[in-house]
Amino acid sequence: MLTMPDWRGLIAARPALSMHARDGLLFEEVPLRAIAERTGTPVWVYGAGTIRARQAALRAAFDSAGLGIAFRYAVKANDHRAILGLMRAGGLGADVTSAGELARALGAGIAPGSIVFSGVGKTRAEIEMALARGIGQINVESAEELMMISAAASALGRTAPVAFRVNPDVDAASHAKITTGRAGDKFGIAHDEVAALYRHAAGLDGVSPVGLAVHIGSQILTLAPYEAAYRRMAALTGGLRAAGQEVARLDLGGGFGIPYRDEPGFPLDSYARMVRRVVGGLGLELIAEPGRYLVGPAGLLLAGVTLIKQTRSRRFVVLDAGMNDLLRPALYDAFHGIVPVDAADAARPAGPCEVVGPVCETGDRFAEARDLPPLAPGALVALLDAGAYGAVMSSTYNSRPHAAQVLVDRGAFHLIRPRQRIEALWQDEIVPEGLD
Repeated sequence: MLTMPDWRGLIAARPALSMHARDGLLFEEVPLRAIAERTGTPVWVYGAGTIRARQAALRAAFDSAGLGIAFRYAVKANDHRAILGLMRAGGLGADVTSAGELARALGAGIAPGSIVFSGVGKTRAEIEMALARGIGQINVESAEELMMISAAASALGRTAPVAFRVNPDVDAASHAKITTGRAGDKFGIAHDEVAALYRHAAGLDGVSPVGLAVHIGSQILTLAPYEAAYRRMAALTGGLRAAGQEVARLDLGGGFGIPYRDEPGFPLDSYARMVRRVVGGLGLELIAEPGRYLVGPAGLLLAGVTLIKQTRSRRFVVLDAGMNDLLRPALYDAFHGIVPVDAADAARPAGPCEVVGPVCETGDRFAEARDLPPLAPGALVALLDAGAYGAVMSSTYNSRPHAAQVLVDRGAFHLIRPRQRIEALWQDEIVPEGLD
């Protein structure tokens, strides 16, 4: 059973965070109070050093296991071009799921040959764009999509390198809304239908089957689901090769989880050793698609306290950030650590409160019965581990502008996206004449 860690434990478990007696909470040695004073709140804060450290940990785990592997960062986790630039500088390619993500990755300088296009709903226009740019791999999700790719590639006089995304019917045991490898999920091709479709693709114009792909979900913290899925991939590879088909590549997917509370982190070294044991002897080119693992712990949402509302039974801490900014708690009942920023606040005894936002929805709640010290209007709090699926999922619901974004790097911070102006909320709206 997961425990409810106090804010001190949350800070102690995160290398990028520290509490300074004078400057308060520091993120990669930069005082968060200084960022709030410069940009206002709410504001997203990302740490370049944390991202680099997690890239290094990925490489070290596979190097130690003696495995060569190519990493394709899952752009959907955080698509800011500054983040993509850090991935390119670290030698990573990209895993994209839309024309917009593809354009962002290319604009950040990621080589087309290092990009994988995933997703169950690619349009013909998106496929044509990917082929025209010379993309390295398109993950086929269905027989119908295979025919669309073949037709698009043939019309362009191109050959599409395709990997077949297998649905292995493996439950990743994560949240139901982020599990993608069960038989009833919308993703992939049923594992017992892949061989016939792969053989069919080998004779189609415009496509070149290069291998298999699998992705069983997100926020996975144990190895058993991965091993079950990869054993299925190994069996499929053997069967296809025995039937005379060439299988050169295996896309392992991603989904490596991070500790949001005090749960153990993803056993990366053990994972790499398991990959070597299960598929390392097959002579396959290996790809992995980490997203959350790289950027989740590298970001936080810095918010201000608007007011404290005391009822007969509850103390509500109302923030200026809401579910329009960080949707995960409302969407998934997700936990995010919440810690005070000022040292004086941190020194006071903690007590239970409910942390909520200003959006006119009952579900606009970040935490219930969370122990925090007394906080006055104007106090600051940091919502931790929000670098993945935070800003990318935000909206302007209730006509609340998008928050600013800041990147901390080597002891300094840089504004990488200004707060959206209120007027920008409607600048592209067109009102027909004669409505008075």
